[in-house]
Amino acid sequence: MTKKLYIKTHGCQMNEYDSAKINEIMTSEKDFTLVNKESEADLLVLNTCSIREKAQERVFHQIGRWRKLKEKNPQLKIAIGGCVASQEGEQIKRRASEVDIIFGPQTLHRLPHMYEKNLNTDKSQIDIEFPKLEKFNHMSKPQHGEPSAFVSVMEGCNKYCSFCVVPHTRGHEVSRSVEDIINEVKILVDKGTSEIHFLGQNVNNFKGHYKGEKSSLAELIKITAQISEVKRIRFTTSHPYEFKEDLVNVYYEVPELVSHVHLPIQSGSNRILKLMRRRYTVEKYLLLVEKLKKARPEMRFSSDFIIGFPSEGKNDFLATMEVINEVKFDESYSFIYSPRPNTPAANMEDNVSLEIKKERLNILQDRLNQISYSYRRRMVGLSEKILVTGFSKKDPGKLQGRTICNKVVNFPSDAIDLVGQLVNIRINEALPNSLRGEIET
Repeated sequence: MTKKLYIKTHGCQMNEYDSAKINEIMTSEKDFTLVNKESEADLLVLNTCSIREKAQERVFHQIGRWRKLKEKNPQLKIAIGGCVASQEGEQIKRRASEVDIIFGPQTLHRLPHMYEKNLNTDKSQIDIEFPKLEKFNHMSKPQHGEPSAFVSVMEGCNKYCSFCVVPHTRGHEVSRSVEDIINEVKILVDKGTSEIHFLGQNVNNFKGHYKGEKSSLAELIKITAQISEVKRIRFTTSHPYEFKEDLVNVYYEVPELVSHVHLPIQSGSNRILKLMRRRYTVEKYLLLVEKLKKARPEMRFSSDFIIGFPSEGKNDFLATMEVINEVKFDESYSFIYSPRPNTPAANMEDNVSLEIKKERLNILQDRLNQISYSYRRRMVGLSEKILVTGFSKKDPGKLQGRTICNKVVNFPSDAIDLVGQLVNIRINEALPNSLRGEIET
């Protein structure tokens, strides 16, 4: 009899990709079907993220809510995966005995076996090893294609930034082979995917092999662009230190590569960057931005910012604001610093008050919102080629897509055959977080 699977995902795009793979594995190997209601499930899976403070408590709060479902249905199984599972391991089981399965980001492919073993023995299963590329070797083939699809090209990170827990929860960098990645891309485009979004914690340090030789993200992009059905290519997340000349040059050579780069700077202060162990200076970062703008004059940038890092002073924060005003980022992920376990920064004196952190974060986010809205307003009246990704989430009478610079556009249409296509849209209104337009005739 078909069983029902519910997956809740916290965190980054890599977790979204992993959750999709969990669904594919469990539906293909254990005859599960995905449901949208927790109360209907036979197996509840929480795919966790540990990048921010209180991530563990967020997990235990969710487990507490699911505990009530298990009290009503003792046959219900609860599985905790992802980075918090990798980080906490046995501690999760000690605090929450109702959890049946604990698996890490690199062992999600073992979930069917762990589930079966738990059913047969009624004993909790824990597997948070780092078996490198075994995960990808055991993945099922994509069962369907979305207009835009994630493809993970590498896992882990070797940078050991002083604030970051990723090397401890996802392990060291490992790259898939180009052949394996391209095979996944071809399956996706055969199923209707038009845009490929390459993922990695440090994606531009991709070093997968191609025809027996070590390759690069630049070469992978060029090979992918040769597949005629691929209309656009994106990648996330890039590290400024690893953004080499060959990758900059791809923007001259590959029109399918979008004119948008997520390039986390974290801080505009060289002193703070050094404490963060980011391996670049503000000057080198700005030089990279100029090179990318030269390759693509329409290039838009998004970034990550950590506000209130230990010892951040007023001048350090003002330096960050100067960088924002110079680059004019039009999107950002900005957060107040929170110490993470097993990181060097956690041992630094956190001497910036919460009140100051909040004030600085508000100033920074207000300025970024101004820049972003100003950019959207300048697009009114222009014709933009957008990739249609589906129906608008808020208005099913409209279709939605993204510009080559990563701006969301909604336009009136119910023509489902436009999904996955590039369409010329005349922009006629700028909203706080999106654009409105109409099909050019």
